[in-house]
Amino acid sequence: MTPDTLGRSRTPAFSAWRSRFSPSIRDRWRAAFLILLSIVVGAVGWSGQVLLLPVAMLFPLLWTLSPSRLVAGMVSAGYFLAASRGLPRGVANFYSADLWPGLLLWLAASASFVGIHAALWPGRSEEALPKRGGVLRYLAAALLTGLPPFGITGWAHPLTAAGVLFPGWGWWGLIAAAADLLAMTTRIWPVSAIALAGFWLGSAATWTHPLLPEGWKGVDLEHGQTLGRDGSLDHHRDLIATVRAVAGAGARFVVLPESALGFWTPTVVRLWQQGLQGSDLIVIAGAAVIDTDGYDNVMVAVSAIETQILYRERMPVPVSMWQPWRAWTGQGGGARAHLLASPVVDLAGTSIAPLICYEQLVLWPAPQSMLLSPDIIVAIGNGWWTAGTSIVAIQQASAVAWAKLFNRPLVTAFNT
Repeated sequence: MTPDTLGRSRTPAFSAWRSRFSPSIRDRWRAAFLILLSIVVGAVGWSGQVLLLPVAMLFPLLWTLSPSRLVAGMVSAGYFLAASRGLPRGVANFYSADLWPGLLLWLAASASFVGIHAALWPGRSEEALPKRGGVLRYLAAALLTGLPPFGITGWAHPLTAAGVLFPGWGWWGLIAAAADLLAMTTRIWPVSAIALAGFWLGSAATWTHPLLPEGWKGVDLEHGQTLGRDGSLDHHRDLIATVRAVAGAGARFVVLPESALGFWTPTVVRLWQQGLQGSDLIVIAGAAVIDTDGYDNVMVAVSAIETQILYRERMPVPVSMWQPWRAWTGQGGGARAHLLASPVVDLAGTSIAPLICYEQLVLWPAPQSMLLSPDIIVAIGNGWWTAGTSIVAIQQASAVAWAKLFNRPLVTAFNT
């Protein structure tokens, strides 16, 4: 057999081998690349830098390009776990424990996001392009992960980036961002990516921080874990002195972080009203209202002449605060979730969209508030337990994005 004949005789066998194994090898490399890229997209998009939020909008593309349902689930896990990477350390800080409880909660929190996206993955056509129906499937996934009940752990929703891409567009901006996300799951995704880049660059070139409403001031504190736990007179007197000092710069409404006033009791009410005597100051601050069945994480307003509970948190932090199984088993305790209640509150003729801590991480609370066209957004948090993570920065970036999208003034107050 001549070399030429030998070459020709091996060609069909070699071709058969290559056709049998090469697609598998290519799929493995593609899978590894997509998973790695999803981790990068999650980490960069949710780094806490507001202008980087649009990076998260690449996730639907990576999801729909996955070569199998398993890889689609792994891509979803890579994105979500990278975006929420501060959770294990935060849980360890909160419970003064090692990382294991945090790691378990981290994985459990990702279950609904990963499960929904894996189940709704549209599959691939013979040409390795997205199958038809991917738009509807991703729309279903986006809605399920953005709204209760699955939206309760729906962190890192790409639609949050609408405020960076389309500042001031309001609901039209939200629709445009949703359309861009859906287009990422189709064969015209390059056009969608180019449009995304164009709007992103245009917005970044003219970016400004949301306005602070006249007469309002947010006060950031660095009290660590003592905030909300120290109920001493000295603690409250120091806060009152801080508020009065801020008011001296011309503020009438002063906002303090979540848990700043601790337990909201008649004694605390009297102390603050006495401390504000002789001024027209109104202090908006976080507190806790306790009864025999549990407690409400609230936002209160106090002045020299009156006090009121402005808002009861719609979605406290699951597990550490909101523990619904306690009520199911008759034990009581834990923070109550007022899911769709009071998305907007009124204070001295000003309509306020309140967002407490965890509500800045999930999608639905801010749009629900915007349905009622509030005048301003007030976002507070107590992030001492997030030390060493980007969680507070992500909360602030999300609040800024919503304020920019709907062109609303923003007041924030955080404790670290």
